[in-house]
Amino acid sequence: MKYIVCEKPGEFNLKEKEEPQKVKGEAILRVKKVGICGTDLHAYAGNQAFFTYPRILGHELAAEVVEIESNDKGIKPGDNVVIMPYVSCNACIACRNGKTNCCKNMQVLGVHTDGGMQEKITVPIDLLIHTPNLNNDAMAIVEPLAIGAHAIRRAQLNPGETIVVVGCGPIGIGIMKLAQIAGANVIAIDVNQGRLDFAKDKIGVDHIVHAGDNAVEKVLAMTTNDLATAVFDASGHKGALEYGHNFMSHGGSYVLVGLSKGDLVFRHPEIHAKETTLICSRNATLEDFEHVISVLEKGKFPIDSFITHNVDYNDMIANFDGWLDPANGVIKATVDFN
Repeated sequence: MKYIVCEKPGEFNLKEKEEPQKVKGEAILRVKKVGICGTDLHAYAGNQAFFTYPRILGHELAAEVVEIESNDKGIKPGDNVVIMPYVSCNACIACRNGKTNCCKNMQVLGVHTDGGMQEKITVPIDLLIHTPNLNNDAMAIVEPLAIGAHAIRRAQLNPGETIVVVGCGPIGIGIMKLAQIAGANVIAIDVNQGRLDFAKDKIGVDHIVHAGDNAVEKVLAMTTNDLATAVFDASGHKGALEYGHNFMSHGGSYVLVGLSKGDLVFRHPEIHAKETTLICSRNATLEDFEHVISVLEKGKFPIDSFITHNVDYNDMIANFDGWLDPANGVIKATVDFN
């Protein structure tokens, strides 16, 4: 079978290998579509933390079951499934407390172990979610949307709140739309005007603000001087992460979804005066996946707008460099395998 491997930063190769053999407790899946995420882009660029090469990337997966043993989930050969790509240990304190998304010994498909850029893959049955009512496009975006859903759940949003989302990439866009569906008013902030226009025109966010010296003043004007009750950073940019609390109201929450590899510095009096609730949000849980699947089944998310680029796996290597260029307007790229 064919697979694509990232041999080292800047180098993909299309290769062939033997098909996988089923292991007890695991299923053999036929990969149908793979979503490209920021982790894949960073790995290819050589700036993904805790990453080793060579690696088969891909953890946003739409798949079909080829072989599976009898299981409590009732999943059968031929079923369409979404994969929760976080392999947790089920033994550490986080897992024992039901927080498998931040397992101490987390292994993520396509990051710590080989992922889905291959025609077939074996995956623990526990990670599979049957999705009979979703097409390939919808299945391939469940995981990134679940990350946004988890962040929103962590913030405990209430209908009518006004939030700020910094960063109009795929995670930020997902947070924006899911927050709107939950009844929030959304202000999007980014340095890229094209992405802001996308958020406004294609996703339907309430307000957009170009990041700059007067961004806080604009948010003040949009909120009758209250600022936002919750601010989500989906940029992962050090400067943005350190500045984002300025968009937050007194008594508000600051949710860090994007990840920076270095130290962050905040002026304590500024965050203390607001009695800031500082929240980090990592990965997602089964509850978040199920919520997103329900949203997609009801047709509430603009899938066709969200997926901006799609190619066959034979053409992925030739197109990947272009997906790194902001001028090409990529929000979510996907790759068809079957």
